[in-house]
Amino acid sequence: MAETSSETVVRLPVPPPIEPEQWLSPVQWGVVSFLVSEVAFFGTLIATYVSLLGREQSGPTPAVLSLPLVIGTTVCLLASSLTAHLAERALRGGSKSAFVLWWSATIALGVVFLAGTAYEWNELITVHGLTISRNVFGSTYYTLVGFHALHVTAGVVLLLVILGLVVRGQVTAGRPVAAEMTSWYWHFVDVVWVVVFTVVYLVGR
Repeated sequence: MAETSSETVVRLPVPPPIEPEQWLSPVQWGVVSFLVSEVAFFGTLIATYVSLLGREQSGPTPAVLSLPLVIGTTVCLLASSLTAHLAERALRGGSKSAFVLWWSATIALGVVFLAGTAYEWNELITVHGLTISRNVFGSTYYTLVGFHALHVTAGVVLLLVILGLVVRGQVTAGRPVAAEMTSWYWHFVDVVWVVVFTVVYLVGR
């Protein structure tokens, strides 16, 4: 009699496909790309300011800038990064009231910074006669500092919008992306100001 043999086929489970680790979400990548473009924008303004520094033949010169006032507004803006961080942490922890408190403080500090800038500009124009068309220093100073102030203004508007969304329950601990991205933008604006402050009010004077 012929012997028959049977072979048992063992099928191993197919492992799932390996997906590349994604560090950032599409929204975060979009914000990062935007901020990188802003770095290039401010880098161009700062480079232009530095290249034209010292070429002024007639006053007013950077010596008319009020350093004590700007130090005070700078402290307010830097403190607003801390309050924004505390607000974001409170939101992730589910404390709506703490978020509202710290986020409102961030808005207030941003408004104080803008008010200080407006006060400084009023003094430069009325007392020292420095306008954007007065000389090279006036043109480069108001362009650089003015664009930063415009970004701070946009940041304050975004902060107010997020505050309203949190109060209405549309941004929560489970959906914090809008607040986080706004916080990223605000920290960026603060870092840019550190560079602008150093170039304009410390090195440039």
